[in-house]
Amino acid sequence: MEAITTRDLSPHHFTPHEPAFEGMPVARGPLSSWVLRRMTEPEHTGRFSCDEEFMAALGDAAGDTEVALADDDLHLALYLMLELHYRSFDGVGASLEWNPDLLECRTALEDTFLTGLADAVPPVEADPESVGATLFEMATVDQSPSLSRYLERRADLDQFREFVVHRSAYQLKEADPHSWLIPRLRGAAKIALLEVQFDEYGGGRLDRMHSNLFAKMMRELGLDTDENAYLGHLPGEALATVNLISVLTLRRSLRGAGVGHLAMFEITSAAPNRRYGNGLRRLGFGAEATDFYDEHVEADSVHENIAAHDLAGALAKAEPELTEQILFGAGALIELDQRMAKAVVPRWEEGLTSLLEPLYGSSLLPR
Repeated sequence: MEAITTRDLSPHHFTPHEPAFEGMPVARGPLSSWVLRRMTEPEHTGRFSCDEEFMAALGDAAGDTEVALADDDLHLALYLMLELHYRSFDGVGASLEWNPDLLECRTALEDTFLTGLADAVPPVEADPESVGATLFEMATVDQSPSLSRYLERRADLDQFREFVVHRSAYQLKEADPHSWLIPRLRGAAKIALLEVQFDEYGGGRLDRMHSNLFAKMMRELGLDTDENAYLGHLPGEALATVNLISVLTLRRSLRGAGVGHLAMFEITSAAPNRRYGNGLRRLGFGAEATDFYDEHVEADSVHENIAAHDLAGALAKAEPELTEQILFGAGALIELDQRMAKAVVPRWEEGLTSLLEPLYGSSLLPR
């Protein structure tokens, strides 16, 4: 079977391989179909090998950077397996989190993804002593259309809702993926990470947790706040941005790249979030809707220096051999964010949805 790629989905049409399971998306090709079948089998069925069907489908992606970084089928399959390490899905057996066959297949998907990133992300050299400054320099180089400026100045309400849906797969569990780094670090870098993460979790206040602030904004926009409610709408470009964080932080061997990702995440956050808030105000929304973005303007203006210098810089000084990896993680975030913007903005300019399926038709968003 041929893997479905994003190049085949213009404008994002695909043929479902099987009916959607309760609370789970429709398969987009052989990889996600294989994962969905295994995730919905009774737990007592035992082992199921990472078989020839799966590996043959994955083999179609070998050496193809575009497929590795944005394929709808590949990234849905990977997202589904990684989600087992978070809050998973209703009805999916808990033992699948550590099922050796799923782990084998997931590792193969991750390796394909990482190979694509290695091909796409230009190498950056820096002395361990100057990692923080280098990260800020990297953040100034962006050749993609500006998603944040489009949302600030031009997006209508439908487009803004689509943007929020794109971000929901991460923002509704914001900070959780990067928290996998905590036990993988030591010393000054660990302290800096904990300082950033404590703020992400609301500084001890449930109502100020950033994931809860995002959910509050979604409610103001009339969107479903259940985790993964819109998973079936998200194209590969959006899922890849979330998969990247989990892949980098769940592997101790990639902890430097995970730190670099978080540092760049914080460095590139304040200005876009200010624009997002301005965009919502332009559309007539008040403080309840803009609270999430306004909070990030303030918090991330502080976090960017902590993450760049106290976290990434401290790690590079303590473990100089991770310097290249730190910069790779930062570059990987930039690469995938640029691809996301290039996938979304042109579609909006043409009057098309940027999602696999438009939001309309649900009871939440009637015409």
